[in-house]
Amino acid sequence: MDTERPSPRYTDIDLWEPPDVLDAMIEGQFAAVAAVRATLPAIERAALAMEARLSVGGRLIYAGAGTSGRLAVQDGAELMPTFSWPRERLVLLIAGGDQAMVQAVEGAEDEIGQAAALMRRHCVDGSDVLIAVAASGTTPFTLACMRAARQRGSLTIGIANNPDTPLLLEPEQAIFLQTGAEPIAGSTRMNAGTAQRITLNLLSTLVMIRLGHVYRGLMVDVHAGNVKLTKRKEEMLVYLTGRNRKEAREAIVCADGSVKLAVLLLHGGDLEKARTILAQAGGRLRIAVDLLTGRNGPTSTADPLRGQRKQS
Repeated sequence: MDTERPSPRYTDIDLWEPPDVLDAMIEGQFAAVAAVRATLPAIERAALAMEARLSVGGRLIYAGAGTSGRLAVQDGAELMPTFSWPRERLVLLIAGGDQAMVQAVEGAEDEIGQAAALMRRHCVDGSDVLIAVAASGTTPFTLACMRAARQRGSLTIGIANNPDTPLLLEPEQAIFLQTGAEPIAGSTRMNAGTAQRITLNLLSTLVMIRLGHVYRGLMVDVHAGNVKLTKRKEEMLVYLTGRNRKEAREAIVCADGSVKLAVLLLHGGDLEKARTILAQAGGRLRIAVDLLTGRNGPTSTADPLRGQRKQS
């Protein structure tokens, strides 16, 4: 296990001066980012496979134990306020239950029976997507969740930091993050954890973009649970439509808080028409605006800075 083996380089890290310790650790973080970049094609394949299930009503399920489980649950939980992902279409499974989010639960990662029971309780089926995360690639709870979900027909995605492990060999989609040995042997909250966090972030965000929750670089499905986010909705409308803040505020109220519907209202549609067009567009605001205004849509979907970034 690469993530568990002590590295000769860090044998005397407890004797190093603080600047040297920090320098070694930040170097590991850069290596974690590089590991994610090396697996971008696998992340893309997984995201497109997820889109196919989720676009027709499937649920998104995250499963893990310990550090990996907490990172997975955090990624899933953030989809609700950021993209208004429906709570009923999100299942967050961590070995040891909710208590494991804030403290270690002894022996929880070995509970294969708990994993099977959770699959039955949540009636996991072929419409669902399960993302299983484990640095080792061998965690019994996580593997049991993945295996049960696959048997039930779900799309399964495995994310691990050790090669040729069951979590990479058995699911339909596998993402191997080659982060190697940790500065502190076995402390996968560091390099492995950073790579997992970035990967989960990229994966879920790409899927949300593909499903229409982002328009012109803005999170137009954001759930406004406070004053700051309510103001952000108004600012989005001003930016997207060129109307003033008063008009934006009135449109938001009229649209029951929906930025997407408010944009269509400010483009001249009434509420019923806005709802109809947005439904026809599958919730994708760009298509809905084009339908409402009679535009043909963008001529190119390429990232204008992509070439510049590659050259740099």
